[in-house]
Formats: sequence, C-alpha cells, structure tokens
Amino acid sequence: MAESRKKQTKPRQSKRKYIIGFWTVFGIGLLVVVILFLMAGWGAFGKMPTFEELENPETNLATEVFSSDGKTLGKYYNENRTPVKYDDLPENLVQALVATEDERYYHHSGIDARGTLRAVAYLGSKGGASTITQQLSKLLFSDVPDSKIERVFQKMKEWVIAVRLERQYTKQEIITMYLNKYDFLYQAVGIRSASRIYFGKEPKELKTEEAAVLVAMLKNPILYNPAKEEFKDNALTRRNQVLKQMEKNGYLTPSEKDSLQSLPLKLDFSPEGHDEGMATYFRAYVQKFLGEWIDKNPKPDGSEYNIYRDGLKVYTSIDSKMQEYAEEAVEQHIAHLQKEFARQNRNNPTAPFRDVEKSEVDQIVESAMRRSDRWRQMKAKDMSEEKIRASFDKEREMRVFSWTSPKHTKDTVMTPRDSILYYKSYLQAGMMSMRPQTGEVKAWVGGTDFKHFKYDHVKQGKRQVGSTFKPFVYATAIDQLKMSPCDTLPKNRFTIEAGKYGLLEDWSPRNAGDDPDSYVGMMTLKDALANSVNTVTARLIDRTGPRPVIDLIDKLGIDTRNIPAVPSIALGTADLSLFEMVSAYSTFANEGVYVKPVIVTRIEDKNGTVLYQNVPQTRDVLSKEAAYVTIKLMEGVTQSGSGVRLRGTYAANLDHYKRAVTGYPYDFKNPIAGKTGTTQNQSDGWFMGMVPDLATGVWVGAEDRSVHFPGITYGQGATMALPIWGMYMKKVYANDELKVSKEEFERPENLSIEVNCAEYGKTENTDTTVPDELDF
Repeated sequence: MAESRKKQTKPRQSKRKYIIGFWTVFGIGLLVVVILFLMAGWGAFGKMPTFEELENPETNLATEVFSSDGKTLGKYYNENRTPVKYDDLPENLVQALVATEDERYYHHSGIDARGTLRAVAYLGSKGGASTITQQLSKLLFSDVPDSKIERVFQKMKEWVIAVRLERQYTKQEIITMYLNKYDFLYQAVGIRSASRIYFGKEPKELKTEEAAVLVAMLKNPILYNPAKEEFKDNALTRRNQVLKQMEKNGYLTPSEKDSLQSLPLKLDFSPEGHDEGMATYFRAYVQKFLGEWIDKNPKPDGSEYNIYRDGLKVYTSIDSKMQEYAEEAVEQHIAHLQKEFARQNRNNPTAPFRDVEKSEVDQIVESAMRRSDRWRQMKAKDMSEEKIRASFDKEREMRVFSWTSPKHTKDTVMTPRDSILYYKSYLQAGMMSMRPQTGEVKAWVGGTDFKHFKYDHVKQGKRQVGSTFKPFVYATAIDQLKMSPCDTLPKNRFTIEAGKYGLLEDWSPRNAGDDPDSYVGMMTLKDALANSVNTVTARLIDRTGPRPVIDLIDKLGIDTRNIPAVPSIALGTADLSLFEMVSAYSTFANEGVYVKPVIVTRIEDKNGTVLYQNVPQTRDVLSKEAAYVTIKLMEGVTQSGSGVRLRGTYAANLDHYKRAVTGYPYDFKNPIAGKTGTTQNQSDGWFMGMVPDLATGVWVGAEDRSVHFPGITYGQGATMALPIWGMYMKKVYANDELKVSKEEFERPENLSIEVNCAEYGKTENTDTTVPDELDF
C-alpha cells in the first residue's frame, strides 16, 4: 500500500514540476516581453517621439499656389503633400479604409489583440494584425529595417507609439493623419494629392468606387497602382475586394456592391509635377517671387521659410478660366502657324534660319552647344572639347517636342546637333492679360510648352517691339502739344539731320513697303497710327524730342536704362518685355494712372496666418484727357488699320487667312484699342489690345531672330500675334461670369481735344491741317 502511494506521488510531483516549469517560463517570457516594451518605450531600440513630436509630427508640406477664383494652380514641394481635415474626407473613403485595413478600429486602443493572436496562430497566412494606428506610427517615426531582428524591435516601437497615439488623438484625427501621410506615388503624397492626381477632384468629391481604388493602393501602391498599365488588372481586383469588405461590414448592400464591382476602372490621371498643369511659366515666376520675399522676411525665430516644407498658401491674381482660355489660344494658333512655317521652310537651304550665311549658322549652333546641359556636364568631367563635340554627332534615342504627337512628345533617334536645329525651328509665343484698374494679372503664358521650352517670354524675354512703341510717341505729342487724332501731317519723306539729338548721320525712315504713294499727301494722326506710317511718327518725335518719350515710358514702368535718347526709338528699335508693354498700355485704359502689376495678392502660413498682403502701387502719369485721346487713336487701328481683321469676315477667303490665321472670323463689334507691331525681317510679331477693363498683349517669334517668315504677309503681327488675342477674347466674352466690358472707354468731362473727326474744325477752324508752328 505504501508502495502504491509512493507510485501515485511521483506522477503528481512530476506533473507539478512541469506546471511550475511552464508558468515559470511563461512568466519569464512575459516579463521579458514587458521589459522589451518598456525598453522600447524608453528609447533603448532607437529614438522615440516626445510628447511634443506626437502633437506635431514632422512632415514635408507642399506650398500651394491658388488662382483668384480659388483653384489650385500648382505646388512647390519635396513631397507633394497638402493636408486635409477629417470633415473634408468623404464617408465612403473612411468606411472603405476601416472595412479593409482595420475592421475593429473603433473597438481597440491601438493594438488589435484578436487580430494579433490570429496572426501568430496562423503565421500571418490569414491576414496581418497591423492596425491603422500602427500603420500611422510606422509612417511617422520608423525607418526601413536592415534585418529581421531590427524589424522585431521596430514592431515593438510601433506598438508603443500606437498606444501613445491613441491616448493623444481621437479616432478621426488618426485616420486623417494616416491618409494625409501615405505616399500614393506619382508625387501624390496624402489623400488630397492622390484624389487630384488620379481622379482630378477633391477628396470630398470621390465616388465610392474611386475611394475604393485609393484604399486598395494602401496595401501596395506599386502593385495596385491604376495608372501603371501592367498593374491595372491588379488594381481592379483589389478595388473589388475593398468593395466586398465594405459589404461585409455593412457599409454597402449586396446589390450596391455588385453594381459597383461591375464598373470599369476609370481615371482622370493628371500628374502635378513642376512641369505639368496650368500656368507653368507663371508658377516659375511666382517661385522666384517667393525666393526674393523669403530673403527679406524671416520667421519670428530668425530662420527662413521653406517653400518645399512649410505648407505656405500663395494666393495670386490669375483667373483660372482666363488662364485656360489663354493657354488654349496660344496652343491652337502656334500649332496651326507652325505648319505653315514648316511648309515655307521646305526649300530653304539654311532652314530654319534666313538671311544668314552657312558660317553664321555654324556659329549659332556652336553657341547653343556651349550653352547646353550636355556641354556643361561633360566639361565638368574634364572631357576634352574634341570629345564633347564628337558626342553631339552621335545618334541616340531621345524624346522631343512635337505638336502632332500625343501630349506633344515623340520618341525619335537623332544627333544632339540635329536636335538643336530641330528645336530652333519652333515658333514661340508669350501672352499676358491684366486688369488696368487693379493691376491684377489674369493670364500669363510664357511659351508653348514649359517641359521643353523653359524660357519665359512674358517677363524674362525682351524683344524689339516695332510699331507697338508708336503710341508712346503719340501720347507724348498729345500730352505736350494737345494734338487731336484728327490733326493732319504730311506723309512725305522726313529727315532729321546729323548732329541733332547726338545723331552721327542723317536719319530718314521709310514707310513699310516703300510704295511711292505712301509718301504723297496728308494724313490724320488717327490714320497714320492705324497704318503705321513711319514718316508721320518721325515728325512727331522730332517735335517732342526723344527724351520726353523716354521719360514717359519710364513712368509707365518700362526699364529705360538701355534705351538711347535717339529718334529711331519711335519705330520700336528698343527691346522690351511683354510684361512691361502690357502694364504700360494699361495706363491708357486706366485714365492715365499707372498701376504696378499684381502677381501675388496674399501669402499665408499653414495655419492661415497672413504673412504678406499686397499693397497696390500707383502713380499719375498722364492726364485723363491725354490718356483718352491716345485710346481713341488706337481705336482707329481696329476700325480701319492693321487690326481691322478683328471685325468682319471680308478676307476669310484669302490663302494666308486659311493657312495661318487661326479662329477667324472674330467679328467683334465693341470698341477695341490696339496696335500691331512687326520688326525687321519679320522676326517679331506683336499685338496689344485693350477694352475698358482688360489689357492683353501677345508676342510671337522664334528663339533666334534669324528664324522667321520670308515675307510680311505671314510674318506681320496681324497674322502671327493678333489671332491669339482674338480667340482668347471670344472665349472671355462668352463667359458671362468674367464680366469683361464691351462698353465704350470712359470719356473725361470737359474734353478739350476733339476726337470726332467728322466734327473736327467745324466750329472754330475748317482747316484740319496742323498750323505752321506745328508742321514738322
């Protein structure tokens, strides 16, 4: 019996031993886990975020540029992130996120115990256990681990951070932070950028099936990316899985799920790179503006603002619809005009150049080679000029600009030397539109394609302005001499002798075409400006003198430092920017008051604090009377002169209209003050046009002045530049919301200068010639 008890005691002692051993191991293991988590919380496995860092997690916030009507024009960023609030997230997006990524999100405190046990039991084969909060902690504070051991320690840190996040933030705030932080690729960091880039809309506007696509990408933004052709099927399958999860969790009915799953995957893919989107040239100028502003305006702590990280909000004067119309007009006309330009160059032995010798062509190409990135990069590697030059003659694959290809690019094979000639054959354009009364720039098109042609022809480029300079001469004469548009002057040849105004030789300008009839008889100032009669303009500047003209344009905002005080400036020999020309012309429409162009109206920090507010800068330049009379002179240009094609359809059947004049007929009936301009050899074509509350200028030409049309028919401003103005203004007038005037220019009270030539001289003097003392 004793022996029997002894046998029973042994198994019990053995069993107790195993039980004690088990609980001892379990306790030690649990203690180790607790210690490890405590160590992770203390930062033993890497720096942990402080309380302040949890309150304000560091992120790179893009600076956003807005139009005057509240549209996003573009962003400056290292990461294209613009945060949104929880109220800006659609319900379907939040539901899709929770149903797919964390079904028990609202019932745990950062760690899903049930999901964790399942993941451990099945080694992850039936899904992971990472909650939305843990995923956020990983995005915010964890680097990519170098080994599995590091990943274990990293996971512990994420658990600790997740618990802290849950204590610090509401569930809604955690969801918002997560969606604002996630990188959806293609510069789409955060849900707002992703919504705009993949679907062309704000997050609030996302449909359920679109929200499901973005949530599907959270699993792997590469493998399930709908914009990548090879992964579109993956994206569709994963989207449908998200919709199934939404049904499972009661957010969709079975019929709704089936209906949405049957829909095709549709995108409105619009990358927001620095070279893409609207107003690219304008945004490049604003970037420069911000750089200069930052240099002069440090933060309260003395550090500098960073446009790539600080999430500034920049509000500009640009109107998104007017900008859209301007870009469309430039693209349509230049693409059309380029076809005719190419046709006329087919038999040109020095194409695309004209009026040059082969040696000059070689010099142009040599200069372009030396300015190229290829030359600079190879030179930086200490390569010899012989090797560098040789590289320009080796064929290689390249992607080049083309009007006829989708997205204006095509893949081809050519030598870098040939690519220089290829790009120099393209016509360029600049266009700017502004409100004269406020100075607000409403549209800015600096070129035909920012990705391939970075040079800005609004502010950066300066070209000869031709006859568009003449209104400044006429305005000076009106202001000084009180001349009327109805006063007449001789058209005959006129010479200013050597010695006068410092001239080294006689100056005797010719009229365009040099037709003998263009030198016979008298002509009113209105008709002389309308038809760009050079001899009349020469008489006017001789009477006023060149210096008062320069003084006037200086007050009109034009940089006069490089403009000599000589009579030839009257014919437009000066190189000026389109920016300067539009702001100067606007003064005439604004009753003689110059308003400095407004680009940026306001800058705010990420919290909405105003950092900069534009203060209008104005000055009186001309009397209301002189400004109005100059306007009436320029109205003659569009009534009977070189701008008359803005009116009816009389020339619609002419060959050059069919081949080069885009958008005709324009058929405007309202008053328009304007001036065309064409420079020597047709290198530059200009048109400046104004209505009472909008002034717009257009320049068209090529990068090199030796690239131009062979004749005046196609090379004049009325053919090259005016059609852009015409198409733009037709669309502007068609949009009633823009409220652009079709009325007469406001006439000053007690106008002392007669502008109605039908009545001129009837009451006082029937002789409409200029008196002897003014006959110059």
